[in-house]
Amino acid sequence: MFETALHQALADYPESPLKEAMQYALNAGGKRLRPQLFFSVLNAYGVPEAPYVDVALALEMIHTYSLVHDDLPAMDDDTLRRGQPTVHIQYSEWLAILVGDALQSEAFLKVAASPALSDRQKAQCTHILALKAGRGMVHGQTLDMLSENRAIDLAQLQAIHDHKTAHLIQASLMCAAVIAAPEDIERWETIGGHVGLLFQIQDDILEVTQAEATLGKSKTDERKHKQTYVSMLGLEGATAALRRHEARVFQEVEHLSVDAEAFIALFQTMLKRTH
Repeated sequence: MFETALHQALADYPESPLKEAMQYALNAGGKRLRPQLFFSVLNAYGVPEAPYVDVALALEMIHTYSLVHDDLPAMDDDTLRRGQPTVHIQYSEWLAILVGDALQSEAFLKVAASPALSDRQKAQCTHILALKAGRGMVHGQTLDMLSENRAIDLAQLQAIHDHKTAHLIQASLMCAAVIAAPEDIERWETIGGHVGLLFQIQDDILEVTQAEATLGKSKTDERKHKQTYVSMLGLEGATAALRRHEARVFQEVEHLSVDAEAFIALFQTMLKRTH
């Protein structure tokens, strides 16, 4: 259902090279983790997925725009993303910049135009997305860029990834809670923080244990002289940190008033990922 919606998400967008490149970025595949997390929380409270697919699309659009911009020569200068050429390689650098800009705008349009959301829910989801994508994710990318070729400590590394990775994962869970269980928004925010840091630690581990062909993206950290959980803690220490966040997720889920079976199943699948 989500993949079909994603392929149709730009159906009424003006025909142009911009639309083609936006669709290229969206259709490149990927784990669709943020939409999956969003749907898993709806499922936990017995809320149907289909009416709220626009919010899931918005989450994926914001995530995709961030990847398109991260890959640019001015930042990570990557040539491979999701197993195919990055947008600026496939098209051009200027068009890749505009693709990111357009996907971000389109994400907020999806929320604003959603027929299933009440006005209050639209306002709350918009607030969460703007906060977590801007002061969260974009701020984290800024910290990440400033860390290149610099010695940083573990607290600084965690601050980078808490913002850059965890905040949009928090938004995915929180927007679902806006719809399904407003009383649990703060709990899902806490859970999302631990899921996000765990996901980043996994990425750091996989970057040193898997080939680029398996990862489907370029290995950037070593080339850009960036500190990672593995470079700072070693493989064993990074794995131990991952397990601590895993334990915290399960502890927090136990405090929910519902059986979050779909979320737990997705989380356990995450723990086994190889790319």
